[in-house]
Amino acid sequence: MAEKVILPAKVVPHNTPAYQALVNHYQWFKQQSLQKLFDADETRFEAFHLKDSDWLFDFSKNHLNEESLHLMAQFCEELELNQWREAYFAGGIINETEGRAVLHTALRAKASSEVFVAGENVIPKVQEAKKALKGLVESVLSGDWKGATGKTIDTVVNIGIGGSDLGPRMVVEALQVYQNKKVNTHFVSNVDGHELWHLLQKINAASSLFIIASKSFTTQETMTNAQTARNWLVKQLGEEAVGNHFIALSTNIPKAMEFGIEEKNVFGFWDWVGGRFSLWSAIGVSIAFATSWSCFEQLLEGAQKMDAHFKEKDWKENLPVLMAFIGYWYRNFHGTSSQAVIPYDQRLHRFSAYLQQGEMESNGKGVDRSGKTIDYPTCPVIWGEPGTNGQHAFFQLLHQGTDAIPVDFIGVVQAQHNLEGHHDKLLANLLAQSRALMKGKTVEAVEAEFIAKGVAKEDYEHILPHKVFLGNRPSSTFLLQSLNPQTLGQLIAAYEHKIFVQGIFWNVFSYDQWGVQLGKELAGEILPSLEKGAVNTNGDSSTKGLMQYIFDHQGRGAL
Repeated sequence: MAEKVILPAKVVPHNTPAYQALVNHYQWFKQQSLQKLFDADETRFEAFHLKDSDWLFDFSKNHLNEESLHLMAQFCEELELNQWREAYFAGGIINETEGRAVLHTALRAKASSEVFVAGENVIPKVQEAKKALKGLVESVLSGDWKGATGKTIDTVVNIGIGGSDLGPRMVVEALQVYQNKKVNTHFVSNVDGHELWHLLQKINAASSLFIIASKSFTTQETMTNAQTARNWLVKQLGEEAVGNHFIALSTNIPKAMEFGIEEKNVFGFWDWVGGRFSLWSAIGVSIAFATSWSCFEQLLEGAQKMDAHFKEKDWKENLPVLMAFIGYWYRNFHGTSSQAVIPYDQRLHRFSAYLQQGEMESNGKGVDRSGKTIDYPTCPVIWGEPGTNGQHAFFQLLHQGTDAIPVDFIGVVQAQHNLEGHHDKLLANLLAQSRALMKGKTVEAVEAEFIAKGVAKEDYEHILPHKVFLGNRPSSTFLLQSLNPQTLGQLIAAYEHKIFVQGIFWNVFSYDQWGVQLGKELAGEILPSLEKGAVNTNGDSSTKGLMQYIFDHQGRGAL
C-alpha cells in the first residue's frame, strides 16, 4: 500500500520574493520593445525556443529575456511546483473541494506504472477497462455487432455535452485523415432539438449505434437527447431493439439498465477523471470508432510522452511551465484580458473551443484555495478560429485594436494532402502574421511607401495614421511536424498541464466547477413554468417579461 500523498502548503503567490522581483522586472521590461530585443540579439531565437522530436515551440516573440526565465524558475520553486507536480501524478487530492484526485494522466500511463488512490493501484483497472473498450470497438468495426434486424453498424452517434462532447469531437475532426470507411461518427450535444432533428433525418435506425455519454446518466441535455433518440428508434424497430443500438458511458449502471441498455454495454470511469479531461477514458471511445483502437492508443501514447516531458524537464526547458508562465506574465503583469489560439490547420478548427472549456472552466475562479476573495486577475478569455479564416475576420483587432492580445499560433509542417500550392501559402501566412504582430509598421515606413508611389504629402498625410501598426504584440508559435494521433496527444496534454501550472500560479482549485451549478438549478425552477405555460411569479421582472413574450409568440398566452 502506498503512503498517503501529502500536498504542499498553500503558498500565496503574491507574498513570494520571486513575485516581488517579477514586479520590479516588469517595470523595467515594459519600456522594451520586441523589435529592440531582436535587433540587440540576432540569435534570440536560439535561446527562446524548445524542440523535441515531434514539435518546436518558439517563444522568442514574447516580452521575455533570460532574467525573466530565471525569475520564473525562482517563482516555481517558491510555490513548490515540483511537490505539487509530484502530488498531481501520484494521486494526491488536488481537487480538494470535491475530495478527489486528478488522474487523467493515469489513463495513458504505461501498464507497468503504479498510481495509488486510497491505497489501491488504479492502473490494473485502467488496463481492464481499456481491454473491454477495445473489444467493443473491434466488434463494431469488424461487423460482429449486429443491430436488431441483423444489419451491421455503419453509423455511431455520440450523445454528450461539455467534456463528453468537446474533446472527442475535436479529436475526431483533427484526425479526419485517419478515419475508417466502416462507420460514420456524429456528435450531438445541444439540447436545442434542431441538432438532433437534422441528424435523425439522415441516418438509418437499423444500422445506427448511439453512445450516451453521461457519468451520472442524469445530465439534462444529454438525457433529453438520448430519450428522443430512443423514442425515434423504438418507433421504427420496437422496444426490444434498444439493447442492440445503445451503449452507455456512465457510472450509473441501474439508470442505464432502466433505459434498456444491457449491463455489459455500460462502460464506466472514475471520479478522479474530470469531465473536461475525460477524452482519454471511455468517453473517448467515439474516437476509436471513427478511426481505430490502434489510433486511440497512439493518441494516449502521445499524451504520455508529454506527461514524461512535464515530469522530467527543468522549468526553463519545460513546455507546459513556459506556456503557463507566458500566459500568467501577460494576464497579471501586462493586464491582458484574453488569449487567442489560432491553429493554421483546418483539422484543428475545434481546438480553441475545446480549450475554452479546459482553461476557463478550470481557472475561471474568483476565490483562492483558502476561500478568500481574489483581488488579482485569473484566467483570461480563450478564443480563436483557424487561420487563414481568422485573418479575414478578427485579425484587424489583433493588429490595430486598443488591447494587446497574446496569440498562440499552431502550425503543422507536413501536409497530408497533395493539393499543390496550398500548404506553402498557409505556412507563409502563419509566419507572416506572427512577424507582423511583433514588427508592426512605422510612420516612416508608411510614408516611404507613399513617396515611392509618387503620392504628394498633402494627399496622404490624412491617411498616414490609419496605416501605422504599432507592433510589439506578442505571440508564441507551436509547430508540429505532422498532425497524427501521437502529436495531437502531445499538443492536448501540453495545454492540460499548462492549466494545472497556472492554477498553482493563481492559487486556485482548477478541477472543480461549482460556478456551472447555479444556472442548472435555476433552469430546473423555470422549466415547469415553461411546460405549463404559466409565468413564474417568483421570478424577477426581466425573467417574467421574457417568459410572457415566449408564451405570446408561441401562441399559448398566459394561462
